[in-house]
Amino acid sequence: METKKNARAKLENYSLLFLQLGLALSLLIVYLALNIKSFDRHLSDIEGLFKQEEVIEEIPLTRRVEPVKPPPPPPVAPEIIEVVKDATVVNEVILQTTETDETESVKPIEIKDITEVTEEEDVAEDIPFTIIEEAPIFPGCSGSKDQKKKCFSEKMTHHIKKYFNADLAKDIGLTPGIKKIFVLFTVDNQGNIINVKTRAPHKSLEKEALRVMSLLPKMIPGKQRNRNVNVSYAQPIIFKVMD
Repeated sequence: METKKNARAKLENYSLLFLQLGLALSLLIVYLALNIKSFDRHLSDIEGLFKQEEVIEEIPLTRRVEPVKPPPPPPVAPEIIEVVKDATVVNEVILQTTETDETESVKPIEIKDITEVTEEEDVAEDIPFTIIEEAPIFPGCSGSKDQKKKCFSEKMTHHIKKYFNADLAKDIGLTPGIKKIFVLFTVDNQGNIINVKTRAPHKSLEKEALRVMSLLPKMIPGKQRNRNVNVSYAQPIIFKVMD
């Protein structure tokens, strides 16, 4: 079944009417726009809106007051020096000149005895054996300085082995092992053994070391700058305690 359109529903029949209405509306808008009145605004009116009143502040004038300098102090009065008259009379002594005249003869001064004084150099006491110029000489040693030093050490070792009682360690109950006794003594400028000092693990060993050192013979004293001096010597005593 085909639908039938109503002839009144066609818009093409009203297109002329719409065109006339559009033109009339456009003319009305143009007419109203032309009749609108515009007013000229001056720049001075706009500036008046943003112009603020100027506030004039009066600043009082000030003057710089110079500080008043105090007057200088009065000068100090000089001390009054009293002149005291001296009642004593000073006898003037006339000094005679010591200058000689060319015509006078000068007697030479006779020098009778002139004695020369030799200042002894201070030599340090107890010079170590290692740095002494001439070491003490153990009886029986000879040769050069180095040979005498070496012989001294060998003779000391032989003396300790000969006289030291190594069995004493067992009697005092020392533990097995290697033991050391440190001995320090001085050979004085006469060749005597003095100032013997010992340090050992037991007092009995120290006494034994003192006894052995007391058996040393008298030495030929050491020399420093051709002068007999005291010489210190350190000798360790090392022995082993067996089980």
